[in-house]
Amino acid sequence: MANTPKEVIDESQFKDDLYQAVNGNWLKDATIPDDHASTGGFMDLNDNIDKTLMSDFDKLPDADLKDTNEPFQEFAKLYALAQNFDKRDKDGAEPIKPFLDKIESISNFDDLNSQLKDWTLSGLPLPFGYWVDADMKNTKINALYAGTPGLFLPDRTYYENNNPAYDQLMPVFSKMVTSLLVLADYSSSEADEIMESAKKFDSSIAPHVKSAEESADYTKSYNPRKFAEFAKTSSNIDFKGYADSLFGNAPEQIIVTEPKYYEALDSFVNEDSFSDMKNWMLVKFVTSASSYLSEEFRQTGSTYSRALSGKKVATPQKKSAFYLASGVFGQTVGDYYAKKYFGPKAKADVEQMVRNMIKVYQQRLENNTWLGKDTRDKAILKLSKLELHVGYPDKIDPIEYKYKVTPQGDGGTLFANVSEFRRITKEARFAELGKPVDRSRWEMSANTVNAYYDPSKNIIVFPAAILQAPFYSLDQSSSENYGGIGAVIAHEISHAFDNNGSQFDELGNLNDWWTDEDRKHFNQLADNMIAEFDGLAFAGAKVNGKLTVSENIADAGGLSCANEAAKNESEYDLKAFFINWARIWRMKATTEYMQLLLNIDVHAPNELRANVQVKNLDDFYSTFNVTEGDGMFLPEDKRVKIW
Repeated sequence: MANTPKEVIDESQFKDDLYQAVNGNWLKDATIPDDHASTGGFMDLNDNIDKTLMSDFDKLPDADLKDTNEPFQEFAKLYALAQNFDKRDKDGAEPIKPFLDKIESISNFDDLNSQLKDWTLSGLPLPFGYWVDADMKNTKINALYAGTPGLFLPDRTYYENNNPAYDQLMPVFSKMVTSLLVLADYSSSEADEIMESAKKFDSSIAPHVKSAEESADYTKSYNPRKFAEFAKTSSNIDFKGYADSLFGNAPEQIIVTEPKYYEALDSFVNEDSFSDMKNWMLVKFVTSASSYLSEEFRQTGSTYSRALSGKKVATPQKKSAFYLASGVFGQTVGDYYAKKYFGPKAKADVEQMVRNMIKVYQQRLENNTWLGKDTRDKAILKLSKLELHVGYPDKIDPIEYKYKVTPQGDGGTLFANVSEFRRITKEARFAELGKPVDRSRWEMSANTVNAYYDPSKNIIVFPAAILQAPFYSLDQSSSENYGGIGAVIAHEISHAFDNNGSQFDELGNLNDWWTDEDRKHFNQLADNMIAEFDGLAFAGAKVNGKLTVSENIADAGGLSCANEAAKNESEYDLKAFFINWARIWRMKATTEYMQLLLNIDVHAPNELRANVQVKNLDDFYSTFNVTEGDGMFLPEDKRVKIW
């Protein structure tokens, strides 16, 4: 492990800067790997897992895999293809030529409309599209959604108000794309023309898509429309024919995530913009395909993301091959990792911690003084229906059993295989329209260092990978574990009652179960949390309190409840609790990466997550004897307490 949790702590700084007190000495010595934008708690665990799995999988070429499951055998084949860079270099742009030809060959909207089904299943880009997911107001059934495309730059705000970031980043992106197009056998002049044309279309889209801040309020993405009315939003795209081809018949209803985008669709998807749109699709395609091709394609295709994040070099070949193959067979690799490296004793211990945390939360709800009885009772009901997934799913997603690798000897390429698997996945997901939602499906693999709450299922999920030090260890004290994984567990529980999650009921349906008075009071408390973070200086920029409010509410509730749970243990040490809380958020990152996160990430910067939230807890002040005049002091009337 690059950074162990046993560094020297500067206790003299506790009163002025908890994060620096715990992590200052580590920060002085920590080095960001050249192929990383950051290093620290989460990233170190990821690196260790990657290293462990790649070491295990080095043995695959000589291993007898007949006793392994079918998806694992296919993963081994795909991983071998991904690592065959001699073959990838020899193939050059050939694997993507049929797709480039497909885009180039369309000359009008009739051409495009006749191919929309195949276009979508092939994974070719469009400035509109369908996807299937649980109906947010009836989460037992899958519904049809209309989505919006991503922009060339990370967020709409980069295109607004003469943002200097646009002038800094768009030339980098443009140079990368023209280089990729030349590698794909376009002339330099053709590549320049395509890029300039694509930029025009990209800029025409930008004013109509949501910013990251707007998207963070995800309940507003639920906008059901009669399909017949939705189909009229475009004079050029045959939305009904598109749906009929995919589903047999268009459904009666479609959920439009961004109505303003579709209301404006005719203004930028029209005969006059057709050529620009086609070039935009070419650019989108070649950038997305570059990592599956030759080393020159891969290196060139990473230049823009490196500029965004501050990485010095591209991901090493072997690791990039591992990421590509394991990204396809995520549940398969996660199943392997969890069964080999995750023990039943740890699983049982963590599940008990979750039960303890739920009990604390229930007590807090029962004793809550600002919620009315009706709202409080429904909140307790929702908590009682919360489902828990720890470690890894009971079964690998059946879709991964359908992936059959075409080997090199039969003409198979990495890109062709992955494209086919995407088609299989899309067909399977589209076939779920109108059918029951699979509530057992995990959105993360077990080897992912993270956790999540799914409001549409009312479940919390903790993959095996995060259940290790410094977050959790059987060798750590209970107070340390509560300051680590305990706070993460309670954070995910708190998402059920943040500004977004609180609008979903115990079944995961979008349903306003609050009284008007209680909702108004909660919104005032949420506004206090926005104000506590909004405008805080960081990395030469400022925190957006609205963008980060839901995660900040979850952090506050998580830390507070974990603190109480730690105190309920027979032996507790709040000093150790707060120290490990600060330790799990340690991160050293490039300035570029920190500024990118400030623009698009719904989480506050790690350092502020560590420092600001503890200021809201009275126990922090008594534990470290923090008083007025100390850097960590916050007047009592400014402390934000929600859950």
